[in-house]
Parts: sequence; C-alpha cells; structure tokens
Amino acid sequence: MSNNNNYTAPPGVTNYVAKNAKIGKNVKIWHFAYVGSEAEIGDNVMIGSLTHVDYKVKIGDNTRIEGSVYIPPLTVIGKNVFIGPAAAFTNDPYPMSPKMVGVVVEDGAIIGGRSVFKPGVRVGKNSVVAMAAVVTRDVPPDTVVMGHPARRVYSRAEYNRKKKEWESKK
Repeated sequence: MSNNNNYTAPPGVTNYVAKNAKIGKNVKIWHFAYVGSEAEIGDNVMIGSLTHVDYKVKIGDNTRIEGSVYIPPLTVIGKNVFIGPAAAFTNDPYPMSPKMVGVVVEDGAIIGGRSVFKPGVRVGKNSVVAMAAVVTRDVPPDTVVMGHPARRVYSRAEYNRKKKEWESKK
C-alpha cells in the first residue's frame, strides 16, 4: 500500500480521499465517496458511490463495497469481502460516548444490502449476513444469518449448495 498521492480519481469523479489514507493498487473509488484520515485500503478494492469510509478503517484486498455504505472509525473489513448497498456499521454503543468499538468482518464474508451492525460485533470468516438483517451479536464462521435480530438459518455450505442450484435453473 502507498499513500493516496498515487490515487487519481477517474475523469469527472468527485470524491474525497484524505492525504494520509493508504490506498493499495488497482483501487476504484466511485462518485461522491469519502475516505477518511488514516484509512487503509488494500489492493483491488472497489468502493461504490456515496460510500463513507471513515478514519482509521481497514479494508483488505479484493473487497467490493457497493454504494451508500457507512463504515465508521475503527471498523476492520477482511479480504475477499462483499458488502451490499446501504449496509451500515456502527461503533458507538452509547451515543455520544467518547469510547468507541468497531465491527470486524473476517475474510470471505458476504454482507447483504441494508444490513445493520451493532458496535463491537464480529462476523466470522466465510459467513453470510442476509439483506436487511440486524446483527446484534457475533456471527460464527461459515454461518448464514438473517432477520431482526439476525439468527442462524443454515451453514455456508448449505448457502453455496442453494446458490449453485438457483444459478443452474433456467
């Protein structure tokens, strides 16, 4: 990773990337996105339009973040993660407290659009959080959760089987 002095927005794209943010190779940051101070973004990351990546956020290689996602300070996103549109992570369990705790999303997780995360939760490796889920506690690795609050519905292996079956239908 290098600092963002090597980052150039595509022609006509208006966004903000802090001068001391570390941006990896082949990163795409789309229209009206914000990347805060001391953020670290790995290689081959895509950040969608209107996404807010706040200060001291870490994002691993090969991660795709769709539009209108909010990622507050101290959040850690692993490698090969997908985050759907309008997902919202939080970091202050007692607003407006000066003490914050970030959400951790481990490698290979899939985060559905409009899902919401309580401060301090951990989403395990290769887990899936369904769209619009409200995650109030840790998600174990290789688990699929959905609902309000999110609850386990099946394993990642079952998710992969269902996905493959659905994709094979005409």
